[in-house]
Amino acid sequence: MEGNADVDVSVVLSTYDMDAYDDFDDAATSVLEQTYDDVELVIVVDGTEAVYERARDDYGDRDDIVVHCNEENRGLLASRNRGAELANGDETWIESLVEAYESEHAIAAGGKMTPRWVAGRPDFLPDEFYWLVGVTHRGFADGEGEVRNTFGSNISFRRDVFLELGGFDPDIGGQKGDKNLQGGETELCARMQRKYGRGVWYVPDAEVEHKVFEYRTKPTWLFERAFWQGYSKRAMETLVPDSSDEESEYLGRLLLEFAPDRARSLAADPDLGRASRFLALFTFTAAVGFGYLYGLVRYR
Repeated sequence: MEGNADVDVSVVLSTYDMDAYDDFDDAATSVLEQTYDDVELVIVVDGTEAVYERARDDYGDRDDIVVHCNEENRGLLASRNRGAELANGDETWIESLVEAYESEHAIAAGGKMTPRWVAGRPDFLPDEFYWLVGVTHRGFADGEGEVRNTFGSNISFRRDVFLELGGFDPDIGGQKGDKNLQGGETELCARMQRKYGRGVWYVPDAEVEHKVFEYRTKPTWLFERAFWQGYSKRAMETLVPDSSDEESEYLGRLLLEFAPDRARSLAADPDLGRASRFLALFTFTAAVGFGYLYGLVRYR
């Protein structure tokens, strides 16, 4: 289905699961209600015909929406690449991100991810580790400015830059390659830095709310996630040697700044929640470390 060739902004939204259709519908509605004019929504259904038919029935009669279905399940990164190919806009995402392209001459821009705790916020999870659930964490950036990358749910590129780079590498995670390997945005933005000498312009006011479902707040799930994140960090060092500086800097802040802050807070006002978050900070750090060591064996 053809879109509008005169749009300024294209938003790519991928989906595949009928059970999650209501959440997809919420996201699509939010895009269509943005304050910026001339927004095109590109819906990519990843190989699920029933979801495609429903999305086509719900959205297919609008000129500002493109609905596409992959012939087979190809994974998240491949779906994002296909969406970029189908998009007609010159840049992607929300009014405040457009301002970054115009005022900062950015080639990529991204914003903040904020949580919507579907089953309530887990009291033990420190905000230094919100990145485990895809939410912007404490210490991510000191205000607006250039960073290596933002989260994939709130990142945008000039279309010509994205296509010139060849988009995301679909062999990172998903249905292909090493399914435990994460970091598609890291790999792409490291290539962008190498080619253009520039990163992603971070706009904290450009917020996207991320639903955090109950299963993602279970300690076992979070511990496993931390392990595979550590594994992925090691893999990224091998695949993209210049991609690990931000993680090393953050680890230093975690151990030398945030942990002492929490220790002082706990000593001044003992509380079960503070104690559990203080313990979790070290537990998750250890899980990342174990994953990194496992990655040393796999990615020499």
